[in-house]
Amino acid sequence: MKQKVILLGLNELNFDFIQKYVAKGHLPNFKGLIAKFGYHETTSEAKYELLEPWIQWVSVHTGKTFDEHRVFRLGDIVERPDLKQLWEIAEEKGLTVGAISPFNASNNAKNPLFFVPDPWTQTPAKGPNTLVQLSGAISSAVNNNASNSLGKGSAVAILKGILAYLPLKRYPSYAKLATRLKQKATKSIILDNLLADVFLTMWQKKQPDFSSLFLNSGAHLQHHYMFNSRAYDGNLKNPEWYIPAAEDPLLDVLEAYDTVLGRLLALNCRLFIATGLHQTPHVKNTYYWRLKDHESFLQLLGIANYTKVVPRMSRDFLIEFASEADASAAVESLGQVAGAIDGEAIFTADNRGKSIFVELTYDKDVTNGFALQHKGQILALDFYRYVAFVAIKNGEHNGVGYFIDTKKTASQHKPDMPITAVFDEIVASF
Repeated sequence: MKQKVILLGLNELNFDFIQKYVAKGHLPNFKGLIAKFGYHETTSEAKYELLEPWIQWVSVHTGKTFDEHRVFRLGDIVERPDLKQLWEIAEEKGLTVGAISPFNASNNAKNPLFFVPDPWTQTPAKGPNTLVQLSGAISSAVNNNASNSLGKGSAVAILKGILAYLPLKRYPSYAKLATRLKQKATKSIILDNLLADVFLTMWQKKQPDFSSLFLNSGAHLQHHYMFNSRAYDGNLKNPEWYIPAAEDPLLDVLEAYDTVLGRLLALNCRLFIATGLHQTPHVKNTYYWRLKDHESFLQLLGIANYTKVVPRMSRDFLIEFASEADASAAVESLGQVAGAIDGEAIFTADNRGKSIFVELTYDKDVTNGFALQHKGQILALDFYRYVAFVAIKNGEHNGVGYFIDTKKTASQHKPDMPITAVFDEIVASF
């Protein structure tokens, strides 16, 4: 390889918004990058239910459409060792590899210089002990975010990670963020800054031939606070109790990404940037809720014969069973949980044999005293006490994504390309 290659995943970012911020005088690195290299628009699946990032990023990593890879849920990639991903392909070509938080990717590399999985995919981390411990702590922090709980062990691991992977010159940036902890974007930006600093520190130490960094906070903040963006020109507004009108979380995270982008460009690597999808404004008020204690709530429904409960992103979780009969019974039980007043279902469940993937899909407000019915009977519990408010939906998925290759100028970019072609472009660089 004449140049080392880095794949930067900026999940679901809306380039129309980026261009509007650039026009307002923000984001100098994005401005220069787009002016020099332009970008492709990528296309993905035709069905809306397939426009999920955990599907699109598997397509980026494997070069296969959904019909070819059939990975439908976040975390399911670990059950598919038959799918060859970018990191394994690079190793087969004699290249060294590294990855920080690749979305819905399994660590199947034989000897990665470092590999930190995303917080929701149960695949082994690889690297120094401090890095492996930090990976587990980040996963715990992200999955417990709705309840704002963080164990002592995770806190210690994060502190050790900060000391090991944050250059001293980056400390002022974190100190500035610490003064803004009450703002909605800050925790997410701290997480992505930490991931970027870990990546850059490990890259400088190991300098892998092919490596990847995935950042998700932009997608999260668009989903939940797009209506506060200065680039949004729609009519919907978030309530003041949810987020102050003066805050613009999307600009905050894009400015953080702009700094990361400048640092990556300074490495003089061939940089591939992909978003997978992008988001457009949602058109109604939709609430997201997450169970605080999944196991306790399942026991209240009489669902006890499971072997494991695994929280996933936002409101989703996986339940594993010893038998298909127990899984089927759980699906039937969850399907009969509804709001006592409106009769609307609380959960949907995808039966996979000995496991089920569950989504808390009730999207209205849950207030104190909210009653549930189960199998036609009113439950003696206040559902409000069992859930944590996650967010109000602001953005929704759009199948168009964006792709930049710093080896090509703006005039060389095609008007559009399938998402699977991102894989082809990266593999060709090997």
